Parts: sequence; structure tokens; C-alpha cells
Amino acid sequence: MVQVSGLSQLKSPTPTLVRSDDYVEYCRQTAKHARDLHDLALRGHHLKEITKAICESIAEAVSLGPGDDLVDIGCGDGTLLRIAHERGVRSAIGLLATDEEVALVRRTGLEVRQALAHQLPLPDECASVVVCNSVLLVVPRENIPDSLHEICRIAKSRARIYIGEIPEAAPRDPTPQFANRREALSYMYDKHGLRTWFGLLRRMAWSQITRQSLTLSPGTAISFFATPQEFAALSSGADMEVIRHWPHEHHKGRNNYLLRKVR
Repeated sequence: MVQVSGLSQLKSPTPTLVRSDDYVEYCRQTAKHARDLHDLALRGHHLKEITKAICESIAEAVSLGPGDDLVDIGCGDGTLLRIAHERGVRSAIGLLATDEEVALVRRTGLEVRQALAHQLPLPDECASVVVCNSVLLVVPRENIPDSLHEICRIAKSRARIYIGEIPEAAPRDPTPQFANRREALSYMYDKHGLRTWFGLLRRMAWSQITRQSLTLSPGTAISFFATPQEFAALSSGADMEVIRHWPHEHHKGRNNYLLRKVR
């Protein structure tokens, strides 16, 4: 949902294949080419049930219920917002990185707005529950303190705050560096199938015709990670205390945190 800085050229004889780790642009392109609303959850077509199970577990962790005002930072396809309405919350607002994502989710009748984690367009103390799941790991480390302060700012006194999927250590990037276009095409075919392979081939042909570099945005780079002790210290600096943390159910090496605003 939030910007990852950096643009690095892949090893290639000619400057035609470029990798971008701009996560906002990755989200924008995902929305532009989405074939299903669940594409915005960034988990894959076949993992809708996992998305729903994760959101149900979040709702349980924060005891989401009637009278709550929920803000979901990085709301994806809006699954948690729908669960919130089923539970009778007073209000539920979702935030997404790009206008393209917002347009898709708004069509379902949910209240969503464009925002980045370190600049939330919401008033002070407007939420009794704040959720920020699978977001901070792609926020540039220099923006983490501001992001945590913004989460605290919009939270009401004693609000419940859920921050999920924080890696304990820097993970290996699963997207390889390609020596040439043939390697990139081979990887796309093996990993994503014929449709994706053909789409990349068309983009490569167009880049040759226009003599412009082709930018690949895999969306796999991790910018922020922290041990539980480090994350607790960062949270304390933003006037939040960790109530408990536990390993994520589906991502080894990542932790979920339940926090509370201390003021």
C-alpha cells in the first residue's frame, strides 16, 4: 500500500530491462489489470479463503463489534470492511495506496480513500480500532516512525491497534535478477504461465519498437523488518504499547502485534 523507493537496472547487455521496487506503482498496475477484486489483496486468485480467514482472525484479535469505528490501512479488496459491517460497527473506512484501487473497491459500496501510511487524511482520535496488516513491511524504514505516529494520532484513547506481518529479519527476495530478456521470459512462463509470459513478450516487443526501457515491478521487495523487541521500542516511541505478539499463521518469520494507545 505504501511507497518503496528505489529503481535498479537489471544486469543486461542493453538498458532495456529495468526493475522497480516502487510498491505504489505495483499496486497501481495490479488495479489496472485486475480480473477479480481479490487481486487487490495481493495474495493470488486461489487464496480468497485465506484472505477471509486472516481477516476473521484480525476481527477476533481486536474484538471488533458494535459501536466500533474501524480504520483499515491497506484494506486490499475490502474483506475486513465487509466483516466489520456484518459485526455491526458504527463506521468502517479503508485506505489504499492508489486512486485506481480505490475506484474498484468503491464500486462495492464500501467507504475507501487514497492514502499512504505516513500521511493519513483522517482527523485525530477518530478510530476505536486501527488495523494495518501486511503494510509496514513495504514502507521505507525512514517512514516507519511517521507511520506509527499517524496510527497513534487517529486512534482514540485506549484504542485497539493491530499491526500484522512484520518480518523479524530481512528475507530473501524471491524474484531473481535476470541476465537477459530470455531469462525473464522463462521465469514468467515457469512461475506464472502462458498468459503472463505472452503479456511480458508483448511489452518487450513494444519497448523495442519505442526504444524505451521496460520496467518490471515484482512487488516482492521488503523494506522494513524488526525483532519483537525492536518493534516494541518503536511503538513505545509513538505512544503505543504492545499487549502481545504472535507468529503469523501463513508467513514464517513474520509476527502480528496487538497494541493499545497509551494516552
